[in-house]
Amino acid sequence: MPRAGQRLKTRRPTAIKPSAPAHKAPDALAHNRLTRYMEEHFEWMLVTGYSADTVRARRQAIRKFIAWADERGLSDPREITKPMLERYQRWLFHYRKPDTPAGRKDAGAPLTISMQYQYLAPLKTWFRWLSREHHILANPAADLDLPRQPKRLPRSVPTVQEVEAILAEADPGTVQGLRDRALLETLYAAGLRRMELAGAAVYDVDLTRGVLWVRHGKGGRERVVPLGERACAWLDKYLTEARPELLAGDTTALFLNDYGEPAHADFISAKVKRYMAFAGVEKVGSAHLLRHACATHMLEGGADLRAIQELLGHASLTTTQRYTQVSVEHVLKQYDAAHPLARR
Repeated sequence: MPRAGQRLKTRRPTAIKPSAPAHKAPDALAHNRLTRYMEEHFEWMLVTGYSADTVRARRQAIRKFIAWADERGLSDPREITKPMLERYQRWLFHYRKPDTPAGRKDAGAPLTISMQYQYLAPLKTWFRWLSREHHILANPAADLDLPRQPKRLPRSVPTVQEVEAILAEADPGTVQGLRDRALLETLYAAGLRRMELAGAAVYDVDLTRGVLWVRHGKGGRERVVPLGERACAWLDKYLTEARPELLAGDTTALFLNDYGEPAHADFISAKVKRYMAFAGVEKVGSAHLLRHACATHMLEGGADLRAIQELLGHASLTTTQRYTQVSVEHVLKQYDAAHPLARR
């Protein structure tokens, strides 16, 4: 825990000279009429309340389909039929990731079932919109069978001891280290997604009540999450001693990077991954692992499943129920205590 009156080693980051704006490359798919319909669809999504992050993810998926259609001379949505979509689905199934000059590790690997689903599901929404707006007579994707996603459990969830080791690696004796410690403590205490923490503002924290307002949750849903006394103590120290030193402009972002700008999601992931490596915790993933750890450890401590659902911001209890299958240590303890042959 932070000690009162502890002096910090302050080191102002050197300012980076702004570079000239990069030249925007022309859109290789601008000539295809499907691109215009895609942009109109995204405008409708934003107007009706979809988040910019959702639109960004679906843009990648739909553009992949438009590129496939463009190679085959398709540019009118009325030309797209269900057999064509099924042919595209088979193409995704047989697709292999290309190699790059840097040499990617997964070169030649197929797309996972989950990735295939992410490329196909937005097409159903897009063609449903095209049909409703009378751009096409019938929806060719209405009866398209999407791949069945495997119900995988979160793997390699860190133990309480491993989480403590990760948190302890952040050195609170420096401005940046104090920020990192508060960031890690907040992620684990509240079970936040990295995008939710990146979108948090200073006024979203209520240290008196010990809560944080999540205003940019998944699906645009807001919620209030508890922080706990320990995370509140680190946040209070960070807001008092470190954030004013990092602040370089006019921003209300809760966490700042080394240059006084809002800390984005990739910055948060990189920090967690860095401290996991320092602690010698070899797990697959980064920021989301602390979210999994929060839910699993609360369940092992006897928390109600509904409470965990509210904490994590899951729209469905089914998503939260997978944590009941993750708590192996808890099951082993109960087994040893109750099974008559466990100790033989």
